[in-house]
Amino acid sequence: MNKSHYFYRTAVYCENGGQPALCDIHNLAHITPLEPWFGVVIPLADGQHTLGEMLQNISQRYQGNPPDNLEQTLASVIERLIEGKLLVTTSEPVTLPYYLAHPVEMLDIKKAKQLMAEDGLTQQ
Repeated sequence: MNKSHYFYRTAVYCENGGQPALCDIHNLAHITPLEPWFGVVIPLADGQHTLGEMLQNISQRYQGNPPDNLEQTLASVIERLIEGKLLVTTSEPVTLPYYLAHPVEMLDIKKAKQLMAEDGLTQQ
């Protein structure tokens, strides 16, 4: 895990009862729960922060006493999210498109669908 790389999500997500999940923007009833660690990483994957900053952010949640294997756990999570095409890393910051920038609950769904169609990701 290159801690100087930025990371960003490639999937629409929602806050399903306070738990991040993947959402189908065309069928909001279709929600795919995320494994707990995936649910920690996906909301943080905004393209504006590095993997090192994420590690620091998550470490701080443990009030100065993070588990010894935290970095290895996160490296494994990042690798699996990349393999699943839910996450990308890059050497430069990335501005996410509107439909990926926030959880689906914060989006204007009509606008998000239109912008996705314009980007060739879905049909209107």
